[in-house]
Amino acid sequence: MKTLLLLRHAKSSWDDPGLDDHDRPLNKRGRRDAPRMGRLVRDEEIVPDVILCSTAERARETAEAVAEASGFSGETRFLHALYLAGPGEILASLRRVGPEVETAMVVGHNPGIEELLFGLTGVGEGLSTAALARVSLPVPRFRDLRAGVRGKLVGLWRPKDLD
Repeated sequence: MKTLLLLRHAKSSWDDPGLDDHDRPLNKRGRRDAPRMGRLVRDEEIVPDVILCSTAERARETAEAVAEASGFSGETRFLHALYLAGPGEILASLRRVGPEVETAMVVGHNPGIEELLFGLTGVGEGLSTAALARVSLPVPRFRDLRAGVRGKLVGLWRPKDLD
């Protein structure tokens, strides 16, 4: 069994309308929520072995804040393929993690993160910004993860749930 953590990036800023979507940073709420989710990861004892993250600035900032607050000490891989990725691209990235990885986190974007959650679990949950889903997967290695593999949603947290 493997554990997959799906984290939607925290709330981003729209203050600069001329800024490319890829370069938008977190806003004040996002900078508050990302470390809160990191502390949740630590407290739930689900600190990942690896983080796969979109190269978008808002996703990077989210991953870095979560990593610091959770005590994560593994490798963070920033992958352009995860920028606005659909489920297929996310699965392809996950299949490249090594067999030693028990828990992987993906920091990405909607609708891909929600669609992957639904595809893996059959659960149609909306993921607000900074929402975290924990999925248990019946595979011995992430490279065995394919469309059609049915996991189980074992945890879902939204920042508003932590208030």
